[in-house]
Amino acid sequence: MKNVVITGGTGLVGDVLCKVLHEKGYSISIISRSKNDVSPYQFYSWDKLDQALKNANYIIHLAGAGIVDKPWTEKRKQEIIDSRVETANTIFSILQEKKYPVSAFISSSAIGYYGIETTNKIYTETDSSSNNFLGETCRLWEDAAFQFNTLNIRTVALRIGIVLSTEGGALPEMDKPIRWGFGAPLGSGNQFIPWIHIQDLANMFVFALENEEMNGAFNAVGVEPINNKDFIKTIAKVLDKLLWLPNVPSFILKIILGSRAQLVLQGSRVSADKILSKGFSFHFKKLEQALKNLYSK
Repeated sequence: MKNVVITGGTGLVGDVLCKVLHEKGYSISIISRSKNDVSPYQFYSWDKLDQALKNANYIIHLAGAGIVDKPWTEKRKQEIIDSRVETANTIFSILQEKKYPVSAFISSSAIGYYGIETTNKIYTETDSSSNNFLGETCRLWEDAAFQFNTLNIRTVALRIGIVLSTEGGALPEMDKPIRWGFGAPLGSGNQFIPWIHIQDLANMFVFALENEEMNGAFNAVGVEPINNKDFIKTIAKVLDKLLWLPNVPSFILKIILGSRAQLVLQGSRVSADKILSKGFSFHFKKLEQALKNLYSK
């Protein structure tokens, strides 16, 4: 039985991913600061990382402090970077010294790599990283991941878009005002939302783990480009709710969110062509289909 070590395995994505891996017959070890006594998986604290890695066939690196949870003070920005980069560096140092037989290191990254400016450009994996905070964070994140290639460990970074789940993340925050009858597009409404159903994302991580031809960065976004205005309309349609308010003005969101307002006021189109070329198949190709599935549970 192959063993997968997962950092951040108790989070939104990790929870679904562990279930998929478990159903496929993998043994799962989770690196976490907190232990779940009722979980069917093996838990290790970060100070027992060496013990966990000893039997690892694969590593999936999901650990990272939340991007939108708290205001972007300089201290918080450093926490966001360190929680991703330093954890990867710690794993790298152990494998560099002990040379445990790990076949692949699969890391999360984010489409923030490209920045989030609203333009007509469609970003692909060959584009450079943005020089803003999000772009720099993702660049450092991926640099920490791709150093595993120097240990002859196949490395993949999935640049994740907006993950759709009713259990957390962006969707419950987006549909809340719609449910209350106060839903409206944000700012211009023209900003793109590169989304992916959480089940497709979990399947993509497993696909990256099992597909030995995969190496490098891949965009983890769905195939349907859609802007904020149409996204909100689709949520309202699926929930059978009426939209009647004008767009929420940008200045209000900037007052509430500060520098984080760019996360909801800007958004780029991102291509999924590279992962498709490797043979990955999305189950949820249309937003309406994805939402109907999520809200039916």
